[in-house]
Amino acid sequence: MEQNALVIGASGGIGRALALELETRGYSVTRLSRSQDGFDINCEDSVATALGRIDTPFDLILVASGILSNGQGPEKTLRSLSAKEMSDLFTVNAIGPALILKHSIKLLHKRKRSVFAALSARVGSIGDNKLGGWFSYRTSKSALNQVLRTASIELARTHKNLVCTAVHPGTVATEFTKNYSKHQNVSPHQAAIHILNTLDNLTPEDSGHFFDWAGKPIPW
Repeated sequence: MEQNALVIGASGGIGRALALELETRGYSVTRLSRSQDGFDINCEDSVATALGRIDTPFDLILVASGILSNGQGPEKTLRSLSAKEMSDLFTVNAIGPALILKHSIKLLHKRKRSVFAALSARVGSIGDNKLGGWFSYRTSKSALNQVLRTASIELARTHKNLVCTAVHPGTVATEFTKNYSKHQNVSPHQAAIHILNTLDNLTPEDSGHFFDWAGKPIPW
């Protein structure tokens, strides 16, 4: 039986690779992005309108959008922190996915397994933070994680077969990470395979948790 997937941020490096890999696996894929559809996750009207036009029930909804900085690069010290940088990153990395989840609940199956997943980052883990720095990016991803954790509790009451989760894709060779070439990275295609393999193996009991690309739990 054909499965349906929705990929948000499908024009980005990882989002594009995820959509292509899903099609390879037999999914019918709906793509949304700012550059191709004018889908603006910063604007609730845009999110509500775009998702309101869809009546397809999805087996998988993937949010692959996000930004590392607003152009200045991640802050290394408190002295570099700015309200605008933090606000910009919270809007894209946390508020946007929260709005998508809010307006896509009606598109998730109630009677059979479905997955809502957003790409997070290991640096968003409070328990795993040993290096400091990157204040805006870290905290925006921590906020995203809290959104997903909180939503998973509420949605478990109405969508008993739902997996609502955050996934760390690893360091992927995209425009997003071009200034961090010293980090060991993988191609978007390989990252997509890892992410989808991880999601395939999750059950509703895993909902509300945070996993890396290899399917290993990450502390909140």
